[in-house]
Amino acid sequence: MTFDRALVSRIFWVLVGIALIGLGSATLRVAQVGVDPYTAANIGISHKLGLDLGTYQLISNVVLFIPMLIWGRKYIGIGSILNMVLTGFFVQWFTALLDPVVPDHPAPWLVTIMFAVGIAVFCLGAALYMQAGLGTSPYDALAPMIVDHSSAPYRAIRGSQDVLFLVIAVIFHGQIGPGTVVTAFFTGPLIQYFTRTVTEPLMRKAQAADAAHAANHPVTARNHF
Repeated sequence: MTFDRALVSRIFWVLVGIALIGLGSATLRVAQVGVDPYTAANIGISHKLGLDLGTYQLISNVVLFIPMLIWGRKYIGIGSILNMVLTGFFVQWFTALLDPVVPDHPAPWLVTIMFAVGIAVFCLGAALYMQAGLGTSPYDALAPMIVDHSSAPYRAIRGSQDVLFLVIAVIFHGQIGPGTVVTAFFTGPLIQYFTRTVTEPLMRKAQAADAAHAANHPVTARNHF
């Protein structure tokens, strides 16, 4: 079996991206400024059901994965599976790490710093995970699937989707706030900025290193006779 160094490299960056998404969300959560609509809804519902966030978010992702299997198989990749399985647990784990070191009622200056850092880390993670090109998370695939099977514009569908989960978060008393609004509607330019300045150069450098390694270590067929 041939070792695919390039694929392993892309999987690594997907994992880094998902971890950063979890860290960014956890930072926003501990700062009490609200998290993205999907996580906010999951926090509220998981509390209502008595489940931890990681477990409930995995269940929620499995449910959302069913439409992907029917209508959006082209969006499925190993990154989809890693995202749906790990993101909720990363948010949960990083929250547990940050909670003891952040005051219950942080000062306004600390809230401001954590808000800015949380949004930036969240967007950097999203840029890494998307740039790796190994599949889309079930939540992120919903809008493209609807667009593929209708004439509706993507922005309108994605905006409606985020508003729906925001309403669910409100109903179930999920953690909402300024961070929820920002992550839902205003992170696009920041993700594009990180894609242009960080993730694209990073991926090009990684691809060049993989190509150089392949050139210096050619795979030869094994003689079985």
